[in-house]
Amino acid sequence: MIDTENGSANLYSELGNYNTLRLDSPYSPERYIEALRTAENASMDVIIVDSISHEWNGKGGCLELHEKLGGRFQDWAKITPRHQEFIDAILQSKCHVITTVRRKVDYSMDRDRNGKTKVVKLGTKEITREGFEYELTLNLELINDNHLAIASKDRTGLFMNKPEFVITHGTGKILMNWCNDGESEKDILDAINDEINQCTIVEGLRHIYAKYPNYQVKIKDAIVQRKTELENVQSQVISRKQIIPTNKLSENGIN
Repeated sequence: MIDTENGSANLYSELGNYNTLRLDSPYSPERYIEALRTAENASMDVIIVDSISHEWNGKGGCLELHEKLGGRFQDWAKITPRHQEFIDAILQSKCHVITTVRRKVDYSMDRDRNGKTKVVKLGTKEITREGFEYELTLNLELINDNHLAIASKDRTGLFMNKPEFVITHGTGKILMNWCNDGESEKDILDAINDEINQCTIVEGLRHIYAKYPNYQVKIKDAIVQRKTELENVQSQVISRKQIIPTNKLSENGIN
């Protein structure tokens, strides 16, 4: 993982063994490229760049480099090729590359029927040069605080026009099978069953079931079994709360 987020990549060691390369400012395209080459030369299979936003608007990134040249339109002629080299380094890498990007709320200034200016919220916008999404094989957007994601672009055909879902390592297995041209029904079902077994809420099971309409018949039993397990856990928690002796509550100062 190439980490530009102040060392936050080291906070997920419970997920398994992985390597981190911390990238601090200046965040020039060339330094990102150097980090990518370092990971490739270390024989990494997958490179995660978290995040690419600094290459565009971070300290020493493209926007700052443009301003130092004078901020004129013609100055982009010197910055754009450097940014494109960074994009090419991602696209031409011999490794699988996953990039993350920061998002910000986007606004516009419009006029209402009375001619008064008002601020209109347009949603969120990626903090990188416009058009980056077109370069990607798959783009997943996190849409809320529950970590649900949807595909806004999908050349794989695996996730487009499907209900929102939580990204898990099962999602990664499905993508890896697609990348290796080894996707079989068994591989897909194994990955889906991994998602089901990791699910901790019943609502999440509904999302998984809806996400794979072509496999609903074959995963129904696993969904029902996991749903029963989660409901049993919930009922046990409720039962424990109900059997606490009244005098014990009083001893703890609870009336």
